Amino acid sequence: MSVQNLPFFTRIETGECFTIELFLDHANLRLRIDDYQGDINKAIARALVIAQEHGFTKVILKARQEDLSAILAHGFMLEGKLNRYFNGNAAYCMALYFTNERRTSDYWMKEDKILKEIIEIPRLIEKPQIPENYSLRFAAVEDAHELANLYRTIFETYPTPMNDEHYIKKVIEEGTIFSVIQYEGSIVSAASAEVNEIYHNAELTDCATIPHHRKHGFMKVLISALEQELIRRNIYCGYSLARGLSMGMNAVFHQLGYEYGGRLTKNCNIWDKYEDMNIWVKDLSSINGFLK
Repeated sequence: MSVQNLPFFTRIETGECFTIELFLDHANLRLRIDDYQGDINKAIARALVIAQEHGFTKVILKARQEDLSAILAHGFMLEGKLNRYFNGNAAYCMALYFTNERRTSDYWMKEDKILKEIIEIPRLIEKPQIPENYSLRFAAVEDAHELANLYRTIFETYPTPMNDEHYIKKVIEEGTIFSVIQYEGSIVSAASAEVNEIYHNAELTDCATIPHHRKHGFMKVLISALEQELIRRNIYCGYSLARGLSMGMNAVFHQLGYEYGGRLTKNCNIWDKYEDMNIWVKDLSSINGFLK
């Protein structure tokens, strides 16, 4: 799949008294409103027309507090909160659904049980380490082919085309940071940080480890390395979305000091179905000394 033919694209819409930045995501049948300025009511009305034109079943929006009442009046509901997202101010994760099937979670009670168990796990008090014979580094554009092979091996389906080396090259060139762990010269584990330099936040994502290397807890090492690089770049809000059914990834973020911020219903297609995604967010400026 070439980058030019990806099943999603960004689009700027400018109308009377508003501008909206949209992410049309055909792979996940959703419209994401990434940013907006001006008349919120006109902006939302235009976005909903576009969503229905494309047959999307979900619209998502990170809203500012002062716009919540107007957005709720359009039928959106609050699903979560990202503290410090907008240069220190909170973003409210709003969603509007066009079908009952997309609106209804199939695993909510099970995910609640998993979350309760995770919250009881102690936080880390020591810096995570990797065993001998493994090495940690940041990836370069030249690693795109090997990273694509890693994601192709791990995920049958994924919200973005991480199995495409051209796409990975593109996001690295645009500022996404990948931390990787190697064993005998090959990448066996990786994670990334998608940096938003305008609002000084980053999404920790694309976490993958080859199965027979998973016992070492590499995600804690990779995410801690990304956090330090983000702080170096003056990025102080880190957040992530983890599958509600994944005990392991949710535990990683909890142990690293991230706070639970809500759950997004059937947010994206991972593995073989639409998955509910838990929000985890952290003030990176408060990282304890052991991670430095």
